[in-house]
Amino acid sequence: MITTPRQATQKLLDDPRLPKGDDERFIGYGVMGMPFGTGDYLALRDMVATSVGPAYRAIWHRDPAGRWTIYTTAAPELSCPRYFGSVTSSVRVPSIGVTWHDDYTLQVDLGDIVNWRIELGSTPATRMMTTMGGLLPEAGWNSNVVLAAMGPVASGVLQSGTVRLRGATPNGPRFKSAPSKVWRVTGGSATYGGKDLGASVPLSDQTRLGDFWLPQRGIFFVGRARFTPLDAAIARTGSPASVTMGA
Repeated sequence: MITTPRQATQKLLDDPRLPKGDDERFIGYGVMGMPFGTGDYLALRDMVATSVGPAYRAIWHRDPAGRWTIYTTAAPELSCPRYFGSVTSSVRVPSIGVTWHDDYTLQVDLGDIVNWRIELGSTPATRMMTTMGGLLPEAGWNSNVVLAAMGPVASGVLQSGTVRLRGATPNGPRFKSAPSKVWRVTGGSATYGGKDLGASVPLSDQTRLGDFWLPQRGIFFVGRARFTPLDAAIARTGSPASVTMGA
C-alpha cells in the first residue's frame, strides 16, 4: 500500500508507463509550487516518462520582479518550455539532483544555483484529494467536464487558491492535469544563487502562466499530464531566451 510520497515516486520510477493516447503525455512527480517570503517562487518537475522525448527534470524559478526561468535537463523543445517558453526564459543544465532523506523529506540541488530542502506531510485535505484521485478512472482524468468540475473542488479543499486542471498553456496547446496523489509542503528552506529565500509563506497574489495557476501554498504531487500537439514552428523556437550551461 502506498502511504508516503517517497513510496509513490519510487513506484512511478519502477513502472513508468504512459497512459494510452495520441496526444502528448507525461508522467512524473514534483512540487507544483512553493512560495517564499522574499517573493521568489520555486517549482519542481521530475518527468519519468514522456511521449515527446526523454525523461527529464526541471526547476522553475520566479524572481521577485515576476520573471520566470525554467532550468531543464532536456532540450527546451522537449520539456516544460515546449508549453510555457513563450513567457519564460529557459536554461538547459547537465543535471538536477533529487535525494530523499526519509519518506517525507527530499533535497533538490542544481549546482550553486539552487539548494532546496522540501519537507512534506499528509493532512485531511490531501488524504481526501488522494482518495478521490485513486477512485477516478483514466476516462475521468481525460474528461473536460470532470476536470472542469474537479478544479473548484480541489481549490476549496486544499485552500491553495485557484486550481485549474484543464486550460490553455502560454504557447497555445491545451493541457489536462491529473494529480492523482498530493501532499502538503509543511516546511523546508532554499537558496537561489546563494541568496537565502527565507521561510515559505503563502502567496497574497496568486500567479499563473496561461490558464495554469501556481498554488498559493506548497503542494507536492504524483500524477500525469496531457497536452494537445504543439505546432511544429512553435516547438522549434523553444523559448524567447534559451541558453545551455556547460557540464
